[in-house]
Amino acid sequence: MTTETPSTVAARYQEILRRIADAAQRAGREPGEITLVGASKSQPVERLVAAVEAGLRVFGENRVQEGEAHRAAVEAALGEERLAELSPRLQWHLIGPLQSNKAKRAAATFEAFHALARLKIGRHLDRHLGDLLEAGELAADDLPRPAWIEVNIGGEASKHGFSPDGLAETVRPLADLTNLRPVGIMVIPPFESEGGTEAETRRWFRRARDLRDELAARPEWEGFPGLLSMGMSDDFEIAVEEGSTHVRVGSSLFGPRG
Repeated sequence: MTTETPSTVAARYQEILRRIADAAQRAGREPGEITLVGASKSQPVERLVAAVEAGLRVFGENRVQEGEAHRAAVEAALGEERLAELSPRLQWHLIGPLQSNKAKRAAATFEAFHALARLKIGRHLDRHLGDLLEAGELAADDLPRPAWIEVNIGGEASKHGFSPDGLAETVRPLADLTNLRPVGIMVIPPFESEGGTEAETRRWFRRARDLRDELAARPEWEGFPGLLSMGMSDDFEIAVEEGSTHVRVGSSLFGPRG
């Protein structure tokens, strides 16, 4: 079994940044346009702390409960003084699906949401964020929180997300939220692209980009940033070449899950 040390995690982090920069250069983009989200599901806290010290500032969690635990443990390990020194500050993003009964806890834990897959969840998060503002647990400057509209790009029964067909009309109510602001599209390509050709993968990412552009052209989405959360350990370079702004990388950064 591979022994993961802080230096190993740091070396992986630098290598991923290099690969992102190379992919951005091939696409005529600036590396600074792309945010690396460390997908920290099932990873030991020690590796997360090592990644922070290497320079990682954004973590992505699949489940609310594990995200709560990871955040508390990392903050405790770093200590208040070290946390205050970090620039930019640490951010915790929820990158997995969210159930209605966990929306309140999610609103209190995460700075962003990558898998907004139902109108109901959007409304719940919006309401709970408003409650946190009224209670003084969030400042007005903390809102609105960004969210990505998850699209089930391949129509797979095993995956969450809105259908790409008629997407603009379906998600129209999300444009009216006050405390949660949809900022882009999030996709996970169909399983057929795993181990498939690069052309297949690119086709799905380009479809996501087209959907983003369709939303951006609508009057209700005026000022829509059009961010794209797409690309993981196996395909993040292709995603960057196709316009991704946020890549979610786990095992390639942290090593095998614990």
